[in-house]
Amino acid sequence: MNLATLLDIAVSVAGDRPALAAAGRRWDVAGFAARAQRRAGELSGRAARSGAGTVAYLGEAGPQFVEALYASGLAGLTFAPLNYRLRDDALGPLLAGLGPALLGHGPGMRDRARALAAGREVVSFDPDPPDLDTELPDVDPEQVAVSLYTSGTTARPKAVLLRHRHLTSYVVGSAEPGAAADGETALVAVPPYHIAGVMGVVTALYAGRRMVFLPRFSAADWLALARQERVTHAFVVPTMLARIVDELERDPHGAPGQLRHLAYGGGPCGEPLIRRALAGFGPRVGFVNAYGLTETSSTIAVLGPDDHRAALDSADPRVQARLGSVGRALPGVSLAVLDEDRRPLPAGAAGQVAVRGAQVSGEYRSRRDAGPDVYFVTGDRGYLDDEGFLFLLGRADDMIIRGGENIAPADVEAVLRQHPAVRDVAAVGIPDPEWGAVVGAVVVLATPVDDATLTGWARERLSSFKVPARFLRADQLPYSDTGKLLRRQLVELFR
Repeated sequence: MNLATLLDIAVSVAGDRPALAAAGRRWDVAGFAARAQRRAGELSGRAARSGAGTVAYLGEAGPQFVEALYASGLAGLTFAPLNYRLRDDALGPLLAGLGPALLGHGPGMRDRARALAAGREVVSFDPDPPDLDTELPDVDPEQVAVSLYTSGTTARPKAVLLRHRHLTSYVVGSAEPGAAADGETALVAVPPYHIAGVMGVVTALYAGRRMVFLPRFSAADWLALARQERVTHAFVVPTMLARIVDELERDPHGAPGQLRHLAYGGGPCGEPLIRRALAGFGPRVGFVNAYGLTETSSTIAVLGPDDHRAALDSADPRVQARLGSVGRALPGVSLAVLDEDRRPLPAGAAGQVAVRGAQVSGEYRSRRDAGPDVYFVTGDRGYLDDEGFLFLLGRADDMIIRGGENIAPADVEAVLRQHPAVRDVAAVGIPDPEWGAVVGAVVVLATPVDDATLTGWARERLSSFKVPARFLRADQLPYSDTGKLLRRQLVELFR
């Protein structure tokens, strides 16, 4: 199977259902499929002339993103959405790393795309696609469908490769074609460069669920759009959820009346926030904690609505504790907790969280970390209880996850080390009730400097979400006798 197969199935079972709505325009499933096919013909011709094998995309959540994703897949090209929140000097190397590529863009991104193009052909997904008579290829399921950049312990962004078979395995295993009830509507507020953004739209279209979009998030706008469009399903990262709950507690209108399914994931979500959210939205909304990674084509474990209710209602401390878990593995997915030698550990023992299954890629542009029958080590630490519920204990490496965004400490450290007053520096993640974690920096100074100066220096050179929220000073940083920085000791300084 490939993305074209999923689209054909959706058309056959739900062709006349509403698919997308934005800016006063609406498409049904069949109409969207026809549009994506025309756009695929255009991309195919442009790629043939330029030698491109990838469609890089710069744009926010919206119909143009969905069209770019499917059109790329239908044309046999790799779709690579870029993080438009990054500075141009950070985006340039990522774009170069994709190899020969077309550079597509959505509304409001034309000038930026042209500035970044560096000789690449620029494609606008805003106007209607041309009506070309182009024969589209029969795409091999082994072909790479999506390339998403993520960050790893090397502090260099890594391009994760997801093949058509990975995406289709996830969708077929988690949704039924055309199974959405009449009137079901999904609110898409997660950006295209997030795996939840990609798989959320693919799953919604396959299920026949209409999609509406919120390109720029605010809690008030999210609630207003959910009410206006009678949204039934949504996914949010923990930072979004915290702001929505805050707004909901001030909003006299209460929770959106049609909302029935609210999934959250992409980073740690504290139990107090979940309890507030459950109380604020009320019993008619089913909550789902979705745990997954880019390398696993999205969700691999879920804590479903019944699990949330059971944890709230139970008098058993073990069951109550599961509100802080990420649930159990999806069908077709195998979870394990491994020791340092990658041997399985028993229930209750903490170690490296690992996963295998048909949807798991574990493949990067430069290497492969997993195969069909080999466990992929996620980089998280955790343990399984005796009924298979997975509890996460944090990252095995030192990556900082702020509101669903990955931040490599070395990126922050490299900038701060350039300041003439800074002799040594270490960046760590410190717990934050709104973002899950924020950046804290411990600096060893050569000459005195205040926080405002360091903040201004960082803000001029880093994306906003990477700027440290707090600074501490130390006479020296703790290193092991082999020269390894002992970051966890620094985290304790912020407590």
